[in-house]
Amino acid sequence: MRTPEQPVLRDIVLIGGGHSHVGVLKRFAMNPVPGVRLTLICRDTHTPYSGMLPGYVAGHYSYDEVHIDLSRLAEYAGARFYRDEAVGLDRDRKRVICKTRPDVPYDLLSINIGSSPRVEEVSGAADHAVPVKPINGFNSRWLALLSRLENHQGPMTVAVVGAGAGGVELTLAMQFRLRKELQQRGLDPDQLHFHLFDAATEILPTHNAKVRAVFTEKLSSRGVKVHLASPVSRVEAGRLETENGETFDVDEVLWVTRAGGPAWLKDTGLALDDGGFIRVRDTLQTETDDAIFAAGDIANVVNHPREKAGVFAVRQGPPLADNLKRLATGKSPKDFHPQKKWLALISTGDQYAVASRGDLSFAGSWVWRWKDWIDRRFMDKFSDLPPMEDTGKLPDTAAAQSAEEASQAISAVAMRCGGCGAKVGSTVLSRALGELKPIERDDIIIGLHAPDDAAVLRVPPGKAIVHTVDFFRAFIDDPYIFGQVAANHSLGDVFAMGAEAQSATAVATVPYGIESKVEDVVFQMMSGAVEVLNDAGCALVGGHTGEGRELALGFAVNGLINPEDVMSKGGLKAGDALILTKPIGTGTLFAAHARLAAKGRWIDSALASMIQSNKNAAQCLRKYGSKACTDVTGFGLLGHLVEMTRPSGVDAELDLSAIPILPGAEETAAAGILSSLQPANIRLRRGIQDQEKWVKHPRYPLIFDPQTAGGLLASVPADVADDCVRELKAMGYPHTAIIGRVKPQDESGPIEPISLRD
Repeated sequence: MRTPEQPVLRDIVLIGGGHSHVGVLKRFAMNPVPGVRLTLICRDTHTPYSGMLPGYVAGHYSYDEVHIDLSRLAEYAGARFYRDEAVGLDRDRKRVICKTRPDVPYDLLSINIGSSPRVEEVSGAADHAVPVKPINGFNSRWLALLSRLENHQGPMTVAVVGAGAGGVELTLAMQFRLRKELQQRGLDPDQLHFHLFDAATEILPTHNAKVRAVFTEKLSSRGVKVHLASPVSRVEAGRLETENGETFDVDEVLWVTRAGGPAWLKDTGLALDDGGFIRVRDTLQTETDDAIFAAGDIANVVNHPREKAGVFAVRQGPPLADNLKRLATGKSPKDFHPQKKWLALISTGDQYAVASRGDLSFAGSWVWRWKDWIDRRFMDKFSDLPPMEDTGKLPDTAAAQSAEEASQAISAVAMRCGGCGAKVGSTVLSRALGELKPIERDDIIIGLHAPDDAAVLRVPPGKAIVHTVDFFRAFIDDPYIFGQVAANHSLGDVFAMGAEAQSATAVATVPYGIESKVEDVVFQMMSGAVEVLNDAGCALVGGHTGEGRELALGFAVNGLINPEDVMSKGGLKAGDALILTKPIGTGTLFAAHARLAAKGRWIDSALASMIQSNKNAAQCLRKYGSKACTDVTGFGLLGHLVEMTRPSGVDAELDLSAIPILPGAEETAAAGILSSLQPANIRLRRGIQDQEKWVKHPRYPLIFDPQTAGGLLASVPADVADDCVRELKAMGYPHTAIIGRVKPQDESGPIEPISLRD
C-alpha cells in the first residue's frame, strides 16, 4: 500500500468496478492529484470485461484473461479497495451505505454498477432463471450452470430469453462450448437443444439488416429455434410459458433481457428514468446532485441516449476521470458527447465474428481475430501495469560491513517511518469512538465510555491473568478490515494459552490529516476491531491514539484462566501429533501484493483466513487434551515450533507436504517475493537437520514466512488427532491438518531439534 506524502483533503468514492471505473483508476494512477484519495467499493475482486465474456463461455479464454484484478489495479492507483456492496446513499451526510461495513464518507461519488435483471416482472423468473447481468457475478452462475449441464443425463433443452446482441452471442457461445464438452465425453451433442425467445419481431433490433441476416442464418444452421414476438410470461421448474399460450419443457433458462437499475437507487432521491437508470447530464453528473456522477449501463445520458453497450462505458472512463479531478480541485466539469455511430464486433462462438457499424457490416474468421486483438490490447492496459517511480528514500548503506547489515539498516528506516506523533485531538476521538458499542462485562468496573484516566477490572476468585500486547503497521488500505485483523491477531496469544479474553486497550497511529478524514479512519478501523473484540467476549476499555505517517494499530489484551488449564509452549510430549488450524503464507502474499504480483483472489483468501478467530479452535484443542499450543505469527511456523521444542525437551518432525498453504503463496515464494522479516526468520534454519537437503523444496521458504493473525500450532495425543481434525473442520477450520509429530530428544543424535520430510 502506498503512503501519501500529503494529507487527504478530498475523498472520491467509486461504487462498482465497471468499465468506466477501471479507466478512472488507471488515469488517476498515471496522473494522481495531491490530496485527493480514491476509494473503490465493489463486491467482487475480479471484474469481467464484457467484450470477452462470450469467448470465455465458449472456452477460448481463461478466467484471468477476461477479468480485471481490481485489488491489484486499486493498489497500483494508490486507491483504497473495499470489498463490499453498496446498498444505499445518505446524501445529506454524504455517506455510502454498505452491506457489511460502516458507512463510507465521500466528497465526490461516482456510480458504475451496471444493470440488474428485472426478473420480478415475470412470474417464476426470479426462482427458476439464471440472470446474465450483473456481469460481475456472472462467473459463479455460469460455472454452476455448466456443472449442471455437464452432469445432466439424456437430452437437454436450454432456453435463452432475450434476442438482442447479448442474448444471441451468449446462445451461440454456450452451444459451441457445450457441444464440444459432450463430444469430448463421448456423448451425442445432438441431444442438446437451444431455444431463443424475445418479445420483439426481429433479432438484434439495434443493428442493420445485413447483420441480422448473418445471425439469422447462423442460428438456423446451428439448430437454434428462434421464437420472436413471443414474450415470456411465466417460468416454472422445468417449464417456460409465453404470452402466446405456448408451453415449452426446458432444463435451464438464461435471462438476458429486461435489465434495470438496482432497487436501492429508488431510495436515493436521484432522478431515474423508467428503467431505474440514473439520469445524467453531458458532464456525467446526475441531474439531481452535482457531487454524484454515473457512467456505464447504470447511466442514462439524457441528451445522448445510447444502447447499453460496453463500448460506451469504456469511452466514458477518461472524461469521467477528468471531471472528477476538475471538480475535486475547484474547476468546472466539461461536457462529453459520445459518438453517434460505434463499432460492434459480435462473435458466433466458433471464432467467427460479425462487424456492425451503422449500415456497414462484414464478417469472417478474420473479424474474430481482429476482435481478439482489440480485446487483448484493452485488457493489457490493466494487467501490464508500468512500474511507478519509487519516491521513498532509503539509507545509504555504503558503510555496511555485510549484506545483512545493509538489510537491517533499510528495515530500520522502514519500521521507523510510522513513528507515533502528536496525540489526536479529543474532539475527533470522542466523535469517532462515541459511536462504538463495546461489549459490556460484569467484571469491567470502569470502561471505555467512562471519563476516567484508566480502566478498572475485577479478577474473579481462582482466576489468573493472561496479559499480552501486539502492534503493527497497516498492510492494506482498508482500515475496517485492518482493524479486524489487528484485533484478531492481538487476541491470538490469549486463546493459544487457553484463556478467556476479558479486556483490550488500543494503541493506534493514524496518518496526519484534516479532522474529518482522521475521524473517519479512526471510526472505520475501530469499528472493525470492536466487532472482533465483541465476538470474542472481550471489552474494549480504553486506548491511546497518536498521529504519524502511517496507519498502525495494536492492543494490550487481558485474559482470564484457571492456572491448571494453561496451554504453554513447554507442554509438548513425545508421540503427540502436531496440528495446524490455518494455512500459512500471509507474509509472502502481502509482499507480493505491494509489488502488484499477487492476484486479488489470493489476497481475498488470505484476509478471510486472517479475520477468522482462533477462539473456537483453542477450545477444541483443549477438549482433545492439548497441553502445548501457540499462535503462528511473526516468527513463522518453524520459529514457533522451535520455541515449543526447547522448553519441552523434545524434537519434532514436520511433513512439508501436509502443511496447509494459502492460495498463491507457493507461486509468490517461488518468484522470490518474500517478507522483509524473512531474513531474520531464516536464521533459524540452523535448527533443521540436514537443512541443505531441503533448500530447493518449493515449500521450504514458507516455513520461515512470518504470519499475521495465523492459526494455532498445537500438539494432541496421536490416538485422538484424527478425531480432533475432523471436529475442527466441522467447526469452520477447513484447512486444519496434522503436519508432523513430536519425537523424543535424541541425546546421541543431531543437535538440531527439527527434522523435515515430504
